[in-house]
Amino acid sequence: MGANSVLWVLQALLAFVFLFAGSAKLVQPIESIVVPVALPGLFLRFLGAAEVCGAIGLIVPGMLRIRPDLIVAAAGGLLCIMVGATVVTAIGLGLASACIPLGIGTVAAVVGYGRWRLVPISSRQQATTN
Repeated sequence: MGANSVLWVLQALLAFVFLFAGSAKLVQPIESIVVPVALPGLFLRFLGAAEVCGAIGLIVPGMLRIRPDLIVAAAGGLLCIMVGATVVTAIGLGLASACIPLGIGTVAAVVGYGRWRLVPISSRQQATTN
C-alpha cells in the first residue's frame, strides 16, 4: 500500500470522525452535549460547524481535484481544534483521557504534512497542462 493510499484512508477516517462529532454538536440540544469543561453553547455549535466543514475539506477537494491545497488547510484547522480539545480534556478529565484527542490531532497533522510535502494531489488544471 503506497503513501497516497494510506493518506486517503487516514483522510476518510478523519472525515468520518469529524463528520460524526461535528454533526452531533450541531443537532443535539446544548444541554445534552457533554464536555469536560463547561463551554458556551454557541461556541460548541461553532466547533460543530468547523468540524463538519473540516471533514468535507478533507475529502471533496481531493476527489474533485479542485483546489486540493484546501486539504492541508482543513487538516490544519482540525489540528487546531484537537489541540484545544486536548487541553480542555487534560484539564477536565486528566492526562490519560487527553490521549484520544491528542491521537486524532496527530493523525490530522500527518494528513496535513503528507498532502503538503509527501504526496500532494495535483489540481485538475495542473493535470491537464502536464
